[in-house]
Order: sequence, then C-alpha cells, then structure tokens
Amino acid sequence: MALIAPRLTDALPPEDAEKLGRALAGGDDITVFVDGTVHRLPPLARDAVVDLLHRLSRGEAVTVSSVEDMLTTSRAAELAGISHTYLRNMTDRGEIPVEYRGSHRRIPRAAIMAWLGKQKKAEQRDQAGDPGKGA
Repeated sequence: MALIAPRLTDALPPEDAEKLGRALAGGDDITVFVDGTVHRLPPLARDAVVDLLHRLSRGEAVTVSSVEDMLTTSRAAELAGISHTYLRNMTDRGEIPVEYRGSHRRIPRAAIMAWLGKQKKAEQRDQAGDPGKGA
C-alpha cells in the first residue's frame, strides 16, 4: 500500500480555535457533508475527526498521516518505547513476530500493539497485587 505524505496543519488563529472549542463543547456528534450529501461517520472515523478538531481547538498544530502496517525495527522500537537492540533480541527469541525483506526486519504494527497491551495488563496485575508498589 502506498502511503500518502503526511499533512501538517498549522495551529488555528486563537479566535478560530476558540470558536471551534465552543462548537465542540456541545458534544461529539459530527456531521460531514460531501458534495452536499450528509454522511454519518463510523465510530472510529468520528473519534479520529473529533480528536483532530479538539486538538485544533486547543491551538495545536497537527499532522495527519497514514499508519504503516509493517514497521522498521527502529520505528517499532520507538512505538514500543524500548531500545532497538532489545526489540531485535525479542524477535530473535520469537517473542515478537518478524518478517524479513532481504536482510531488513519488518515488524507488524499489530504485534507491537499486542505486546504493549500485554505489558499494560501485566503492570496492572502487578499493581493490583502489591498496592504499595510505586509509592
């Protein structure tokens, strides 16, 4: 799949951001018009659009881009918040699936997200088992 280049949008002028913020304060039901036709967005798309609009209403600059399904080890490690070496070791042990493109490793984004989910659940179990932990 070819990716479209990311689009950077500067922050809105303060008065426009304030108007957008007021409009969003009433709820997250977004109506989209395409060529004069009303479309109701599916929940995932609606949530993404609402998040984008909230960021703009706070005066933030935003970047919109596609998400790659297969990541380089550097990008996967960055997403996971671990070192490149640690990730390579995990792929060598079979803890994270890997595909090779020539001599280059590619990690499925879904595998990193699943690993992060497992890490979060393990952390929650640890905290529930030891209430004094982290204090």
